[in-house]
Amino acid sequence: MSTRNIVLFGQSGAGKSSVVNLMAREVKAKTSPGTEGCTMHWEEHSISFNEYNYKVFDTIGLEEPQLGIDEYLHAIVNARNLITKLDNEGGIDLLLFCVRAGRVTATLQNNYRLFYEWLCEKKVPIVLVLTGLEREDCMEDWWTRNKRKLDKYKITVDGHACITAANKLDGRHQRLYEESRQLVRNLVKEYTHDRPDGGWKGADGWLRRFMGKLKELFMGSNMKKKDIVTVLTKRCVLTKRCGIPPEAAARTRVCLEEMAQSQGTMSVKNIVLFGQTGAGKSSVINLMAGEEKAKVSPDVDRCTMHWEEHPIAFDGYNYKVFDTIGIEEHQLGIEEYLGTIVNARSLITKLDKQGGIDLLLFCVRAGRFSSTIQSNYRLFYEWLCEKKVPIVLVLTGLEREDNMEDWWIEYSHTFDKYDVVVDGHACITAANKLDGRHQKLYQLSRQLVRNLVREHTYDKPKVVWNGDDGWFRRFMRKLKELLLGKHNLKKKDIMTTLTKRCGMPREAAVQLARQIREELRQK
Repeated sequence: MSTRNIVLFGQSGAGKSSVVNLMAREVKAKTSPGTEGCTMHWEEHSISFNEYNYKVFDTIGLEEPQLGIDEYLHAIVNARNLITKLDNEGGIDLLLFCVRAGRVTATLQNNYRLFYEWLCEKKVPIVLVLTGLEREDCMEDWWTRNKRKLDKYKITVDGHACITAANKLDGRHQRLYEESRQLVRNLVKEYTHDRPDGGWKGADGWLRRFMGKLKELFMGSNMKKKDIVTVLTKRCVLTKRCGIPPEAAARTRVCLEEMAQSQGTMSVKNIVLFGQTGAGKSSVINLMAGEEKAKVSPDVDRCTMHWEEHPIAFDGYNYKVFDTIGIEEHQLGIEEYLGTIVNARSLITKLDKQGGIDLLLFCVRAGRFSSTIQSNYRLFYEWLCEKKVPIVLVLTGLEREDNMEDWWIEYSHTFDKYDVVVDGHACITAANKLDGRHQKLYQLSRQLVRNLVREHTYDKPKVVWNGDDGWFRRFMRKLKELLLGKHNLKKKDIMTTLTKRCGMPREAAVQLARQIREELRQK
């Protein structure tokens, strides 16, 4: 029968070693404070019960809500070693979060995020074992009284057990200890052997993503390569403090130097975000970034394809988002037509120099489908990028839905009807000022959009579109389909618009005006 791998984690004093011994019915782990170890330092214990085999990786969690540079580097090293070992042994089957019943703290929340959200990327079942409840008349009462506090801190688990892991007591307490053994064993079995085989393994890019997320706990300024080398060599903390053999420490130094180098040279993905005014483009940028990067304001007095650039980073990846104004009407006046041409050429010229376009992100406010939505899709996907760039759809304004995804299930056929075909979608709310249930939906929306973007950029083979020779002429020709009115404009009319409204230098305006007139004369 296959052995299941359990990662047991929690703060010092939570009773992790006692829980190991409780499950095993013998002393497997020494009961001692974990203050000398580093975050994510671990010890392995093989145990068996009820004819099932387990390996429990007793892992040190965070002791403070933030990390200094030493602790940050140790956590990376230990996490990498742990995942490498577990990948070779079938992956992680269960996270067992050990918490001493009491006040819910920021450190407790960060341990949950560190192991469940960041280490295992929410892909492993997680159960909570609450210790120190031998004085309760009914141990389960603690959960009834305090569950909402855990919900407040967004600590959501698949199962729980309220127990005592204190073995030296007698009388009623000893009976509670035996009851606790059965509770924990049943909980572990339910979420391991009662489920399909196959634990979670760290996939390609896992370490980079983990490092990026772990930076949220890092206290201090940005690290440079020399900072990492100093910590690992001059202070010798890897060998002295974490008990790592000198040979392993040397390999780790090389590994982290490479990581530091790769952080500085990691490619940036370019995203063109577009949509009508009111769709919530700026709010979507701030949602992804986790901070205010773009001012939420209407796009009035600016031309179609006017753009603003916003560098953002999340989950260890770097992006540049080009917030671009879409069409507000399904046809263009001549000034709008000319402004669109100028802005499109400027945007593509800039992006060509920065590696091209990796993703189109089409932002649409959920509601009645309009011809302007279709025109924006054609303008950016079919004409600007010539159907050569992945495109995803973000539908905003769904905070009032019981289940945001239900909107897509009901209305996706409308997009098909208008030939608006996308590679992926996310149904979200980008409204950040709401509370209660809506705030939970906002946090969910952040993860949905981030996952969507990562899936269609870093998780896929590199397919970047650059404007090639002839692109500009083809774009102008297609754009004529949206032009409202006569096409027999005089050169001086075009020149006036290009120089006065679009701010082009006269020499460039003369050349562009000639190209535009030639295109407008063609049928």
